[in-house]
Amino acid sequence: MSNQDETQPNDKKTEIGKEKEERYTYETGEAPAETEVLAEDRVDDELYVEDEDDNDARKETAAAAAAVTAAPAAMLASTPTVQPAQKGGRMGWIILSAVLVVALIVVLVKPPFGGDSNGAVATVNGTKISKEQLYDFLVNANGKAALDNLIVENLVQQEMSANNIAFSEQDIDQEMEAVKLQFGTEEAFQSALLQYGYTEDVLRSEMKLSAMIRKSLESKTEVTDEEVQAYFDQNKAMLGSTEEQVRASHILVDTKEEADSILAELKAGADFAETAQAKSKDGSAANGGDLNFFGRGQMVAPFEEAAFALEVDEISEVVKSDFGFHIIKKTDYKPAYEPSFEEKKAAIHTLLVGQEARTQSETWISELRNKAKITNTLEEEAPAASDAPAATDAPPATDAPAKE
Repeated sequence: MSNQDETQPNDKKTEIGKEKEERYTYETGEAPAETEVLAEDRVDDELYVEDEDDNDARKETAAAAAAVTAAPAAMLASTPTVQPAQKGGRMGWIILSAVLVVALIVVLVKPPFGGDSNGAVATVNGTKISKEQLYDFLVNANGKAALDNLIVENLVQQEMSANNIAFSEQDIDQEMEAVKLQFGTEEAFQSALLQYGYTEDVLRSEMKLSAMIRKSLESKTEVTDEEVQAYFDQNKAMLGSTEEQVRASHILVDTKEEADSILAELKAGADFAETAQAKSKDGSAANGGDLNFFGRGQMVAPFEEAAFALEVDEISEVVKSDFGFHIIKKTDYKPAYEPSFEEKKAAIHTLLVGQEARTQSETWISELRNKAKITNTLEEEAPAASDAPAATDAPPATDAPAKE
């Protein structure tokens, strides 16, 4: 396996297999993107250039945003057995456990609860809900999957120990960087966490098993420097690259005379947002004329040229377009950003190693189960290891558990 730290020239021709090429490239509609004003959010659609490619790109961005915000829910629903990743999928592989459920069950087994001496965790009009009721509910709801996940984690930990494979917090750090890589920007990543009430600490705890599996199987993978470079080249636009953008507000009226009068009021100290609300003729008036961020090529030419030429907080002279007469205020600015290979290569290497490891992990974990002695009191009686069937999505326990 090649040293991940060796760089390749950006113009180097890379040749990778079709399967890897598909896996190393985002699927259509899955590219992470900065939060921006999407078509359905615009209040002043007429200003925006009608461009078929732009509209298609915005539809893809909207689909990406939906995929990103849906990800944490899919994380918790994942089964504890490790499945091969879908080619190009960004988040399906991330979570291998129902950690929140596990945490609750652990809390109930070693309860730090308050409550009365009889074990009630809540009361409803005087009727007690006991710790035992809550425990039984959690076990019935997701306890088997949560316990199975803990079994898998113990199997992997024991295998790592037997093979002297070191594991540290740094390995989880690397896994987190690979996750963030797929969101494109820190802003998009944090937005997804916020959307579903996650924290980085919770996600980090859920990434531990994924990192352990990657570390255990890394020696059986082959990710070359050429493949890392190819992934970067093919997905550069998805890795946080952004174009120059401005944020602007405007006031739109029908006549030059009216626009001149409003401009005079603004120069005399009138508030721009309040004036827009009172006098602008388009839908953005309700938001004080705010159009949010936009890049080049998205607005009609006279408007765009004027907005980009302004300094932040500067107000334009009257600008004429096909839609009337505008007064524009530039309220914010984002310079263009281009990610560098050196900045992203370590995370890309981790991501690609993880993808290859996950294609092997189901069989590997099944083998660990088959050679281990496992008892699981939450499962129905299962055949002995020698009679175990082929690996499935949820492999059965290897020993018949004792019933309590």
